[in-house]
This record gives sequence, C-alpha cells and structure tokens, in this order.
Amino acid sequence: MTRVVCVGTSDAFGTGARRQSSYLVQSETGGVLMDCSGTTLTGLEALRIPRDSIDVIAITHFHGDHFGGVPLLLLAARFVDRRRHPLVIAGPPGIEERIRGTARAVGHPLPEPEIEFPLRFHEYESGLEDKIGPCELRAFECVHSPETMPHGLVVTMDGHRVAYSGDTGWFPGLPDAVRGVDVFLCECTQAAAQYPYHLSLEEMRAHHAEFDCGRIFLTHLGPEMLARESAEPFELAEDGLVIEL
Repeated sequence: MTRVVCVGTSDAFGTGARRQSSYLVQSETGGVLMDCSGTTLTGLEALRIPRDSIDVIAITHFHGDHFGGVPLLLLAARFVDRRRHPLVIAGPPGIEERIRGTARAVGHPLPEPEIEFPLRFHEYESGLEDKIGPCELRAFECVHSPETMPHGLVVTMDGHRVAYSGDTGWFPGLPDAVRGVDVFLCECTQAAAQYPYHLSLEEMRAHHAEFDCGRIFLTHLGPEMLARESAEPFELAEDGLVIEL
C-alpha cells in the first residue's frame, strides 16, 4: 500500500503552531521525503516514523523552511540511528554544496568525502524523469524567489503518482505539470491573491477547471487559510494527515 503522510503543512512562520513543509511518500518499496524543514525531525518523532525508512530526500528549493532540516536529519542518521544503508538527497543544481555548506554553518559539518553510510547527491533537471532509489522523480520549474531555484516534484512509486508544488505563484503550466497524478499537494499560503510568489485560494478556484488530476490538498497555509473551515472544491492538509492511495 502506498500512502502520503503530511509531516508539516504550515507556511515559513509555523503559523497555527504547525510544522513547516515536509511530506513523506511511503510504500512497501521505500520512502521519499519531499522537503525537510527544521521541524521535520520533531514531526517524524511525533508520528512515529523511523528516519531509517527514508530512502530519498527530495528538495524543492533553497529556502530554509524547505531544506534547513537536512543537516540535523543526517546528524541523527549518523549518531542515533547508526544508519548503514544508502540515502539519496535530490535537489536543484548545487544541492550538495548547499547541504554541506548549511551543515558547516550550523556546526555539524559532514566529513568529506564519505560518511558512515552511502550518501549520494543528485541534481535533477526540469522535465526529466529520473529513477532514484525506490521512485521515479520528475521536477518542474515554479514561480518563486528565483535565487532559490524553485521546483515542484512528481514522485511515482508502485504505480501511484504524487505531485507537490513546493512554493510557487500561479503560472499557466501548473495544471499540465501535475496532470494525471493521484494526489496533488499544492501550496496555498493566501486566501486572496496578493504576493505573486505564493498561490491563493482565489487563484486556485479560478483555475480549478484546468486541473485534471485526483485529490488536491492545499497546504503551506498562512493565517487566513488556517482560519477557514473548508476550501471547497479543494481539501485542506494538516499535520499528521495520512492519505491512502
């Protein structure tokens, strides 16, 4: 059975005391963690998800609330889990330099060139589908702070496809990028369109008919979105939500 676990669903500021962005796709063949924030380890512990069950960490872009937790996860993998099986960290070009640099900056540098378990970095290229660990991964370019190299992701595991927008404003190619997926985890920070680098419920409703996919869950929720009881015709994600596929 394949499932999606919403480890963290808040905006960058932990609005509503929720954890920041992180989503786990799990099946009998392995686990893929999409984004790893500073609150991800707390979320995994709260949800009783072993870190060792993660085979791939796929990063959407270089904002701290999406990749800042990777050095601490690696630290725990080395000294708490005593991990010995492989881990792949996939991300935009420069992913290895970013992770190693961040690890040094927070005081937990990674030994170079090797650590106690096989660690591989993979730079994805927009539009190409790569076989990585237990999944196939396709990245697509998004509209967000350009210097962060923003992408969305489509993960295919055991015949199921899950899309995740990362952080993005509206762009016409978004519906095509997620066409045919079983679940689309779509950022929706705002209720009304204001800031062009984040989506709004207003925009998603206006473009609803353009989406041809399965269930759409809105996430990365800011204060106005968290105050809503519903966001029809979409579903609202929350920390700990499990979506069975």
